[in-house]
Amino acid sequence: YMQVKEQHKDHILFFRLGDFYEMFFDDALLVSKELELTLTGRDCGLPERAPMCGVPYHSCDAYIARLIKKGYKVAICEQMEDPKSAKGLVKRDVIRVITPGTLIETNMLEEGVNNFIASIYLEGESYGVAVADISTGEIHLTQFEDPQDETIKNEISRFAPSEIVFNTAFLSKNHIASFIKERLSCCAECLDDSAYAVEEAKARVLSHFGEETLQNLSLEEKPLAVCAAGGLLSYLYDTQKTGVERLSTIDLYSETQYMRLDITARRNLELTETMRSKEKRGSLLWVIDKTKTAMGKRLLRQYLEQPLVNPAHIDKRLNAVEELFENPILRDDVIDQLSGIYDLERLMTKIVFGNATPRELKSLEMTTRRLPALKECLCGVNSRYLQEIYR
Repeated sequence: YMQVKEQHKDHILFFRLGDFYEMFFDDALLVSKELELTLTGRDCGLPERAPMCGVPYHSCDAYIARLIKKGYKVAICEQMEDPKSAKGLVKRDVIRVITPGTLIETNMLEEGVNNFIASIYLEGESYGVAVADISTGEIHLTQFEDPQDETIKNEISRFAPSEIVFNTAFLSKNHIASFIKERLSCCAECLDDSAYAVEEAKARVLSHFGEETLQNLSLEEKPLAVCAAGGLLSYLYDTQKTGVERLSTIDLYSETQYMRLDITARRNLELTETMRSKEKRGSLLWVIDKTKTAMGKRLLRQYLEQPLVNPAHIDKRLNAVEELFENPILRDDVIDQLSGIYDLERLMTKIVFGNATPRELKSLEMTTRRLPALKECLCGVNSRYLQEIYR
């Protein structure tokens, strides 16, 4: 236990003992207070019994969710061999570190909201930004050349990440750090600069996405974005151990693609939540959200939070709306098929991580049965936009 804890000093260590995850010493004192668990003790060769508390492994999600919500990070230490065949102490190791920005458990996530983790790389006065949601497998990259500090604040608030990692140079931006802590209330951590080292970050990005050159990823002129992505991947590899391959495609975007809305404007417009109660009910999203799937809810929220400015792209989206509006039979067929589709993005993530439940696998089976019928519905549409959404 002490060997594993030494490697995870900043995490609450859930140490598997039989049918329980146990916590010891300072972790036990902290968790027993935060979760109101009974504090006991265990003989461990010291003059005094070691403080101890625990939770059943089969119902640990609810306890972990409460700790994550309070801003803590939890390291899951599992038995790596069968206790019946092990000689001496059963080998154990940390299989995953759960943090606010790396949640994939559906019961810890709001289905219609992305759970983003952001990585910020500062070099001089220029920034590279990488934002990912590992529960859905999406990653977005951009780069800012000598931006105003307000631009970075607005960009971060647009994604509203639950966790942010950054390089040491970013620590000099005290007012942005204060903004992140006070206005966004997200977990923030400074990574070692080795995670953002240029050559290592480049190699990490190329290896992860299976490409030989940055040109194949359209990143040859975005070195700061590459460093931000490399730092984020390094952090995810360290905490998740497996499943990071779920991030398979890059969305490289420019700040000029979307309308600039600062956090004050977003709050006053009540796009996704009301000013007073901070609830969806009463917001613009609440009024127009008639979506049938969790994926649709997240997509509609992204549309509201990222208004387009390019007339061609706006027309493309409006043409798709018009086609469905003017064809009620097609629209009703699509609605009917969508009503039976589960959250494919997050189901696939659970499968990649290897912890999908039988119920989730059954949901995936039911969804895949409906996809051919949905595809048939969309075969006759003229809008490429609708076809792209389906793909």
